[in-house]
Amino acid sequence: MVTFAGKTVLISGASAGIGRALALELASRHAHLALNGRDEQQLHEAAEECRSRGAQVLTLAADISREAACRDLVASTLERFGHLDALVNNAGVTMWSRFESVSDFTTYERLMAVNYLGSVYLTAAALGALKRSHGLLVAVASIAGLTGLPERTAYAASKHAMVGFFESLRIELQGSGVSVTIVAPDFVSTEMHRRALGPDGRPIAVARPDNRIMTAQQCARRIVRAMERRQRLVVTSFRGRLGRWARLVAPALVDRIAARAIRTRR
Repeated sequence: MVTFAGKTVLISGASAGIGRALALELASRHAHLALNGRDEQQLHEAAEECRSRGAQVLTLAADISREAACRDLVASTLERFGHLDALVNNAGVTMWSRFESVSDFTTYERLMAVNYLGSVYLTAAALGALKRSHGLLVAVASIAGLTGLPERTAYAASKHAMVGFFESLRIELQGSGVSVTIVAPDFVSTEMHRRALGPDGRPIAVARPDNRIMTAQQCARRIVRAMERRQRLVVTSFRGRLGRWARLVAPALVDRIAARAIRTRR
């Protein structure tokens, strides 16, 4: 089992939500953290919380949809800590809209640029260092990366691309010492809904998910356990795990469950 004391972990999208909760979990294990996000104030606050738990922290404000920025993130991490043991591709953008209502398709481009290409660019920049450390690649995808969800066509497409990329890369990396862990969270109570984009590409007010769903802290603990075990795939809900197999025998039932989940936000 992997331990993270003294190990260097680079996390994208670490200023809020799952990324921030994950940084705090790893900080408690005395990891060295390179935290990326776009909101410098939130990133600074997350870093201070991590330092209070005993971690060494480097903050890296940047937009990972730019390839050059991803190269700089990895270079800065290596300059500060000398090595990289895990990369967590967590940064993400979401969208809520029925497809027939979409009027601005640049939103699809934005989601692919951040959710998918950002992970590709960061992974490309980090792969050499991870091979040297026999490290770990983590892809925080979504249930939407394993099955379709209504009103989430752009998001689901970007997460399907992410899952396909890391599943394929895992095979290429056999024998390299680098492991790949894919995480597929179900609904998680984070602030992401407040930054959701609507059919015209502008932010919209999406109803907060049901309070009974998983918290970011609970999700982060599951991700850390999976990282410690170098687990291949983590599906965070029973509904999600059941759905993977039910699609083989009752796909229409899975479609109805997905539709209900979107309606009720839980």
